Amino acid sequence: MSFPGTPQGGLVKQSEVLAGLSYALDLTEGQRAGHSVRSCLIGMKLGEVFKLPSAQRSALFYALLMKDLGCSSNSARFAALFGNNDHDIKADIKNIDWTRALESFKFVLRNVAPGQFFLKRTWRLLAVMARGPEGAREVVRTRCERGADIATMLGLADESVQAIRALDEHWDGMGQPYAKKGEEIPLLARILNLAQTFEVFYTTHGVDNAYDMAAARRGTWFDPETVDALFTIRPHDPFWHQLSQNSDIQSAMRLEPEDQVITIDEDRLDLFSAAFARVIDAKSPWTFSHSNGVADTSVAIAERLGFHARQLRALRRSALLHDLGKLGVSNLILDKPEKLTSDEYKAMQKHTEYTAAILSRVPCFAPLASEAAAHHEKLDGRGYHFGLTGSQISLNTRILAVADICDALRASRPYRAGLSNDRVLEIIGREAGVALDAQVVDALRSVLLNDALEQPADVPAARIDVALEEDYKQAA
Repeated sequence: MSFPGTPQGGLVKQSEVLAGLSYALDLTEGQRAGHSVRSCLIGMKLGEVFKLPSAQRSALFYALLMKDLGCSSNSARFAALFGNNDHDIKADIKNIDWTRALESFKFVLRNVAPGQFFLKRTWRLLAVMARGPEGAREVVRTRCERGADIATMLGLADESVQAIRALDEHWDGMGQPYAKKGEEIPLLARILNLAQTFEVFYTTHGVDNAYDMAAARRGTWFDPETVDALFTIRPHDPFWHQLSQNSDIQSAMRLEPEDQVITIDEDRLDLFSAAFARVIDAKSPWTFSHSNGVADTSVAIAERLGFHARQLRALRRSALLHDLGKLGVSNLILDKPEKLTSDEYKAMQKHTEYTAAILSRVPCFAPLASEAAAHHEKLDGRGYHFGLTGSQISLNTRILAVADICDALRASRPYRAGLSNDRVLEIIGREAGVALDAQVVDALRSVLLNDALEQPADVPAARIDVALEEDYKQAA
């Protein structure tokens, strides 16, 4: 039996799912919504010029959509070291030639601890500069390898995986993380690099400036042949106007080679949910297993409430993807060890709106969008962002709300170690029948008292990630 939103037979197009989820990656990179889709349209246009065979065009198509799979893995490190919004840092770095020492220095100077006192900015500047090229290479390596790992998990073709791994390599060997040079860099990676950089300049500075950038970096950042392929498409070509007017998911899906269209079943949708849970949880070292923790807790509660297999499957997907919108929240807020300010709390609350917006773009996940995004709603109306009360909140959402709080309390945070099961039940029990569903809380009590859940690691996550611990020390 298929889920609501899936075509007859329970199969959906893989391109439709991944194109929709790519908007979450755009959020993480601080890019305008649709960046990955527009990069895909540009890259596939270059693929036409190269006359790539069908199978290679398919690999290029998915590599372009999923090029930023590893982008969340370095967000915490950027925020910790620079003392700045990781989205702003990532957006800014895409607008400069960071291989030039002066531009790189200006970028660092511009982004370290903005608005802070001179002395604090100076210490952070020294901390960033002290890491040097090897520090930068390590950050990029983490991103590229994590992206390649998740692409493999998704079952993408090996050419797609290798293109994602080599996304930031440059023709002249001055790129990252392995300093590959010339034709050592896979052709698809060369196309990805040009397509994504051109898209950023095109949407930020206009088509003429984007062409100037491509010409200036021909033979350094970019493969000369790939730039030449770009220049067969003139700046006044109708393609650019169409790109600005119509770069939605359907536009991208039409570019998937017809003889290579991939359909996926319910098991693959489960896998895709799990893969994107890894992207979500990589955003902050303090929530490195949160999505799976909420999923396991939700399913354990639902089993005690008599859910059948199909209901459990849908609930697990909602739980795995409930925090998708946190990819759009700065790590300065996610990882803050003190109480959030009013403005910071408002920014944090936006994550549920982002979750709803992204999941609504994917037809097979759209029926789950509202319940996943409503996991901070409360029976007494004190929750967000829909402002629901009582019977307006579905049972699935009531379960997610309890499971989310439970996992957050049991896990370590920047300001405290994880709490014991007894302490968790004490805290949640105060809200039973008021903000939280009493029946769901009772089911949670049964789960925890029977040790049905694995105990989360009680070691603060920054100690697990040695490199991140170093970043926090240098930035202190």
